[in-house]
Amino acid sequence: MHILHIYKDYPPVLGGIENHLRDLSAGLAARGHQVTVLVTSRDRQTRIEHPAERLTIIKAARALHLASTPLSPAMLRLARSQRPDVAHLHFPYPPGDLAALALPHRPPLVVTYHSDIVRQQTLLRLYRPLLEYTLSRAARILPTSPNYIASSPFLRRHAERCSVVPLGIDTARFASADPRKVAAIRARYPGPRMLFVGRLRYYKGLHHLLDAMPAIQGELLIGGTGPERAPLEAQARRLGVGQRVHFLGDVPDDDLPALLHAADVFVMPAHLRAEALGLAQIEALASALPCVSTELGTGTSFANLHGVTGLVVPPADPAALAAALNTLLADPELRKRYGAAGRQRTNTLFSQAHMLDLVEQVYNEVASQ
Repeated sequence: MHILHIYKDYPPVLGGIENHLRDLSAGLAARGHQVTVLVTSRDRQTRIEHPAERLTIIKAARALHLASTPLSPAMLRLARSQRPDVAHLHFPYPPGDLAALALPHRPPLVVTYHSDIVRQQTLLRLYRPLLEYTLSRAARILPTSPNYIASSPFLRRHAERCSVVPLGIDTARFASADPRKVAAIRARYPGPRMLFVGRLRYYKGLHHLLDAMPAIQGELLIGGTGPERAPLEAQARRLGVGQRVHFLGDVPDDDLPALLHAADVFVMPAHLRAEALGLAQIEALASALPCVSTELGTGTSFANLHGVTGLVVPPADPAALAAALNTLLADPELRKRYGAAGRQRTNTLFSQAHMLDLVEQVYNEVASQ
């Protein structure tokens, strides 16, 4: 088939959806599909790239950036030149809905529903009619967890057309790590070591984790950059835990497995449901690293099962975070048991092969309708 993916950004732009889009499009191309990805560029120039056989990335010239949303009239023009067998929209990105509408001959529309719109409520009020229309005309909607169908006010009305497709990762990449790199990290941070990896954004809940740090005996490694870094660094100093909180910046892909294998516990303290699943948490589980995450009604507690692969606590609750982290840091055998269960769950449910199988099945079904 010819598959067209539509979203706002593509790697090297950092982000969980961007990484998923890269892995999905490359995986589909490797399986013999013709794959085109339509996104925006980072400037006013349109670029076309061919990173692999049967894979084309079109980066449409960006005219404006407003409310975390890049705007590109060129994207609509470029969409009108495409004739895919299936269009695959990655939500939320409101201009992407318009690009999907601009496609000639109205191919079947598949929507991966990554997250509700949480913060931009004014935008949501304006966008809601188009959002509802997009979901109503979609041949299939792909939430990344069953939890999101139950908790999203938008998805519940379309549950009969929803098919859960968990995000997949290259699990083999995290099965082992360079022992020299692991040893170097452990020597630099004697521990015990808690780890967070991700963009430092408003919904990640790291300020609640820092509030918990005075009650935790351990070191916190924070991998990633983002708009919240400076306030978080100031908070750590104010709380007197700056010596035990280490901001690592963006972690190179080649170093990530070693960082995960060097840690004792992974923590994802998100407090808002913009955190729909958490690819970094899945990578931690694939590394046999037990997790502490929060109950948001989203896929965070679908990936990390309470009492099986780690512990799940209420959001925005520093005391609960501290108690859960202290429990795991004090019990190596419990960490080992949870870690083994996490790796098994990831290999079964969150592998790239499983994701690609499910997506191909959806494409075949909607294309034959």
